[in-house]
Amino acid sequence: MSSSCARVRRVGLFGGTHGNELSGVLLVRHWQQDGAEIQRAGVEVKPFLTNPRAVERCTRYIDCDLNRVFDPESLGRPVVEDIPYEVRRAQEINHIFGPKGSDDAYDLIFDLHNTTSNMGGTIILENSRDDFTIQMVHYIKNALAPEPCPVLLIEHPSLKYATTRSVAKHPVGKEFPPCTIEVFKIMEKVDYPRNKNGEIIAIIHPKLQDQDWQPVKNGDPLFLTLDGEVIPYQGNCTVYPTFINEAAYYEKKQAFVKTEKIKLTAKHLRLPVSEQSIS
Repeated sequence: MSSSCARVRRVGLFGGTHGNELSGVLLVRHWQQDGAEIQRAGVEVKPFLTNPRAVERCTRYIDCDLNRVFDPESLGRPVVEDIPYEVRRAQEINHIFGPKGSDDAYDLIFDLHNTTSNMGGTIILENSRDDFTIQMVHYIKNALAPEPCPVLLIEHPSLKYATTRSVAKHPVGKEFPPCTIEVFKIMEKVDYPRNKNGEIIAIIHPKLQDQDWQPVKNGDPLFLTLDGEVIPYQGNCTVYPTFINEAAYYEKKQAFVKTEKIKLTAKHLRLPVSEQSIS
């Protein structure tokens, strides 16, 4: 069985959603000066600096995390004087690249981030049922091979993300056969051990530090207390931690994200015959 996909005609390239993550900032500024390398016939590609005030201060955000406020409540909030800067900015972005969930929204948004954990080049995927997105990820992974490119699936009923990239229709110019990709599906966020006052009392164990995407089994060390006590993983299945000791997540009470390995399959994908001649 195959499925058809309307041609991707508008793509956004975002940098600076978090103002202290400079790779995306530098790339967007470069492409705004000279966008020849990102232009393709029949496709509008728009590089965009998402949080300019935070970029100017080289801080993650001004009032609140821009990558968490693209929910209906925030996007529909009345614009008043005391509205958080990032909420107002989310509304502006939604107006330019959306509206979210509409036929007028951009087809695809690539949101470029950095991390202080040892994750390497990683793709974050929000939807396990979108054949287009799975095919795109499969294509990217093959293009980067033999360099590894882990895929983090953040689809989870208890974890609701209202991310910048979710404004687009899909959170190429030819046929793609059915494909399967391996992804790391998020299970839960794990906090640091804390005392009754909410203070952190243990650090990431040295054997776990910088071991993003590596398997952790029952009994393997997770944390080390200031008294030298090892706190192990207790579970009946192998897990794969990532975002280990991410500095930006201290405020979110997150030591790492626990994931499991699964496989996603996409159907054969083709463009309408009338559009396949556009390269």
